[in-house]
Amino acid sequence: MNRPTFETLELLLEDGIALICLNRPEQLNAFTPVMVREFLQALDYTDADDEVKAVVVTGRGRAFCAGADLSAGAGAFDYAGEGEGSEGVFRDEGGLMTLRIFRSLKPIIGAVNGVAVGVGATLLLAMDVRVASCEARFGFVFARRGIAPEAASSWFLSKAVGISTALQWCYSGRLVKADEALARGLLQSIHEPDQVLAAAKEMARSFIDHSAPVSLAVTRQMIWRMSTVEHPMDAHCLDSRVVQQRGRSADAREGVAAFLQKRPAQFSERVSTDLPDCFDWHREPPFH
Repeated sequence: MNRPTFETLELLLEDGIALICLNRPEQLNAFTPVMVREFLQALDYTDADDEVKAVVVTGRGRAFCAGADLSAGAGAFDYAGEGEGSEGVFRDEGGLMTLRIFRSLKPIIGAVNGVAVGVGATLLLAMDVRVASCEARFGFVFARRGIAPEAASSWFLSKAVGISTALQWCYSGRLVKADEALARGLLQSIHEPDQVLAAAKEMARSFIDHSAPVSLAVTRQMIWRMSTVEHPMDAHCLDSRVVQQRGRSADAREGVAAFLQKRPAQFSERVSTDLPDCFDWHREPPFH
């Protein structure tokens, strides 16, 4: 399929890995409504293209993302009268992005090349894994701006670092250094600045080189969606239906045959056409 081009992002495909680069380096990749829209379009593309097996998100220049573009001045966060979608009511743009990441059918890795503040920090929380430069800094600065946490970070942040750390970081709004972010679980690893992207790509390769794309898609969705259900029976019910359908798939037959024959598996099923039909993998609860 034709790869889209964007005004504020770059989208590259390298041997099965889609690289989404926030591309406003002179503005430290600060988010604008155009960038939000293009980021959503980029993920629609990566989900739809079966050549894409995993996604890495990074920033051009010396910042990952400095947050929302505040060039509008003191009224930058005044959303009075704004609406979004069929609900006809305001929806936080950061949340539109993290919920879209949440629904992704491809693994997503954040490669944090520099400062990540505001939506630049909360955007990362819905990604599966985050690696960062040793010079990266993270700022959940909302109270310092007189606003509140956004991008569904009230749900995502405590899952990454725990409630106490999430509150400390949001209360103070201070910049968190990479080594502290690593110690608290926000990051998987830290690297020299010129090695961050290579580390993210190497991790992506480890995910996709020997795994069935459809199995990766359902695994991602099962683990994220079942993370807060009330009882493990909910997970057992979903697991049982998916296990049954995947167990009779061509991929399952190939995976077993490859193991017995001691050769690499050649998985043929596609995310675009072969997801198990026992669950709506694109489902999003209604906004209320």
